[in-house]
Amino acid sequence: MHECFGRALFVALVIVVSGPMLRAQTSAGARPPSPSSEDAVARLERELADLRREYADRLAALETQIQELRAAAQAPVAPSPPVEPPPPPPPPTGAAATSSKVFNPDIAAIGDFIGAMGRPGGPEPSLEMHESELSFQAVVDPYARADFFLTFGPDTVGVEEAFITFPTLPGGLLMKVGKMRDAFGKVNGQHNHVLPFVDRPLVTQNLLGGEDGLADAGISVARLVPNPWMFLEATAQVYRGESTVFKAPARSDLAYLGHLRAYRDVSESSNIDVGGSFAYGHNGAEPDSTTRLFGVDATFRYRPLRRSIYTHVLLRGEAAWSQRSELPGTPTAFGAYAYLEYQFARRWFAGVRLDTADHSTDPSQKDKGGSFILTFWPSEFSQIRTQYRYTRYAEQPGANELLFQFLFAIGAHGAHAF
Repeated sequence: MHECFGRALFVALVIVVSGPMLRAQTSAGARPPSPSSEDAVARLERELADLRREYADRLAALETQIQELRAAAQAPVAPSPPVEPPPPPPPPTGAAATSSKVFNPDIAAIGDFIGAMGRPGGPEPSLEMHESELSFQAVVDPYARADFFLTFGPDTVGVEEAFITFPTLPGGLLMKVGKMRDAFGKVNGQHNHVLPFVDRPLVTQNLLGGEDGLADAGISVARLVPNPWMFLEATAQVYRGESTVFKAPARSDLAYLGHLRAYRDVSESSNIDVGGSFAYGHNGAEPDSTTRLFGVDATFRYRPLRRSIYTHVLLRGEAAWSQRSELPGTPTAFGAYAYLEYQFARRWFAGVRLDTADHSTDPSQKDKGGSFILTFWPSEFSQIRTQYRYTRYAEQPGANELLFQFLFAIGAHGAHAF
């Protein structure tokens, strides 16, 4: 449209300029044109008339289009038809559904199946669904967290642990209230599925209450001790005094425990962890008889950062002493174990454990043994383990046994203490 309009203006300008010039040349006394010149002028006038008619029509058409466009621009715009809103999105699934279960705890179930062969043997039966653990864990509010661990054995159902944790108390204190495993050493505080071997060491069985260990209803308070050298944690606990080691004939016969743990990184690939423990309580043998327990533990870990999924070395040792006041002369029973674990492939672990332990009620009786353990991890949710165990129980002949274990888990199970 703009191009046609420009051409029309150019033609009109030619007409306006050329007409007066021709008339001026004729009236100025120029010599009369020759016949050929008159023919040329006539031809040009005819062409000019044709151009005037042609471009007059085009100018009229352009003016009509301009008027129509102006009328359309000034007319009101008709409202567009309403658009239906899109359908609501489907309900969230997977990680997006986290908010929908905000009031539901993390739930997990863990199975522990074991088998044993060999004579004479220990307490394990030939085949057994040794334990099934059901856990419920969740944050109660911004100030507390709750953990429940229920166990289902072949003949019993019980509460292994059930406690609430307050991590932000004044003074930098962390408090737990409920039923829990005592913070004595390393193995006592670990559930069965966390252990790197099928059974528990002899020192745990003879001096620290066996599989149930030191576990009771009570209150635990822990605090980090600031210092520039290491991670240092002090823990004080008071319990009702009813466990496999302690007994409370009276309500006032409480049990007490203290634990001090120190941790330090040796390098970017290794660290060391040491601890000391003390426990005191009544044992029920006599009205006022008591038991004192002392323990030390040390752990060295090596896991290179670049090969952490293929290489891992753990060296751990733990020792305990038990004194029962009702025994003549209050003798001290001693027990210890040493364990070495090496990861030689991405899913394969090999370990060696040496054991020795006196009997708590008769320190003159001593059990000794050794084990070789091989573990395969198909994934983070299952383990297959076999263990060869040789044990000499006091004066009895040595027992050669082969143990095997299947561990499997479903659900979201929180991390255990490091």
